[in-house]
Amino acid sequence: MRWIILISLYVIIEIYAYQAIKTITKNQIIQIGYLVLSLAIIGYVIFIFANYDRSVGPTKYTLRASGFLFATLVPKLILVLFMFGEDIVRVCVAGYNYLSNTFFQGKAPQYMPDRRTFVSQLALGVAAIPFAGLLHGIFWGKYNYKVITHVLDFDDLPDAFDGYRILQISDIHSGSFDEKGKIEYAIDLINQQEMDLLLFTGDIVNTVAEEMDDWIDVFKKIKTPKHGKFSVLGNHDYGEYVTWETQEAKDANFEAIKEVHQKIDFRLLLNESVFVEKDNERIAVIGVENWGHNFKKAGDLTKASEQVEKEDFKILLSHDPSHWEYEVKRHEDHYHLTLSGHTHGFQFGIEIPGFVKWSPVKYVYKQWAGMYTEMGRYLNVNRGFGFHAFPGRVGIWPEITVIELRKKNPTA
Repeated sequence: MRWIILISLYVIIEIYAYQAIKTITKNQIIQIGYLVLSLAIIGYVIFIFANYDRSVGPTKYTLRASGFLFATLVPKLILVLFMFGEDIVRVCVAGYNYLSNTFFQGKAPQYMPDRRTFVSQLALGVAAIPFAGLLHGIFWGKYNYKVITHVLDFDDLPDAFDGYRILQISDIHSGSFDEKGKIEYAIDLINQQEMDLLLFTGDIVNTVAEEMDDWIDVFKKIKTPKHGKFSVLGNHDYGEYVTWETQEAKDANFEAIKEVHQKIDFRLLLNESVFVEKDNERIAVIGVENWGHNFKKAGDLTKASEQVEKEDFKILLSHDPSHWEYEVKRHEDHYHLTLSGHTHGFQFGIEIPGFVKWSPVKYVYKQWAGMYTEMGRYLNVNRGFGFHAFPGRVGIWPEITVIELRKKNPTA
């Protein structure tokens, strides 16, 4: 029944889109070419997803099919809005014509007005904007890395850490990569930043540890700053989204994913903490396993903080920002800065600094991209290094975050 509903909706969308093409051109070659192309794309998408293997999980083929689907479906939805709106007007005019009987001139009356070429042309023009944006996102935007810098002031930051620089990356999703040169460029960009500490906040793969096999040497090139590289797990790192033949196979994959962190010189924090020391002062770096309001809750903040004193300055790594919203920000132990990822900013949205910041994901996550502060505590939601599900990014670019800690001057 679900497939019947989806296919029926697609047929309706396709009928409206074809009406727009048919209205602006009478050239049958163009009309037939449009139909053949549309049928080929939807046929390919149906074939790929009908043969989806849950024991394998997402592949480059499913990513490509998603790209084709989104790049063609979104513009057609724009066409439907225009064409359906015009149909409402046409029906109203037809009703008026029928009631007023104004078209009876000795021949059969035409109650329903013809479609207007102008409306179809306008609809196609508007639809071309998201179409171009999606193509740009697929072929260029997904590797359009941005370095975003934040400077945060704290009253209780240890003096020795004034000016301390932390670099954060998140959501690598190595199984989605298709251009080695672009990833190497991003690694070089990371290495160009001045940093004292590097932190990774989860989702190193889409599903299986083998996805990192071709990328180990690339990510090993990330330089190790003076105080090291630390990481945590994300929801995709548990192998929850595929069907395993045995529990033993799933457990083996999980162990292999944890080993990947070691292979690229990151220390994986599994509900535990470490102290970074400088000039006889320290800050705590606390890493929890994934804790999501709507996802796996393996994170144990109490266990992770066992060795941490209440007065310690705390940096928490927690993949899902909903953890901050539901458990961390009101915690009696003051967690000064939480670093998360997970949302990817939906890989689609509009961001003009100082003017607009919007993505559909804002209706799911209260904190979904960038820096947030409440109750004297900070949360940074990294927009992600990689991509997943849709093979592109539109308006929400892959992010490398640099955070500089400052000691607030109470007399300033």
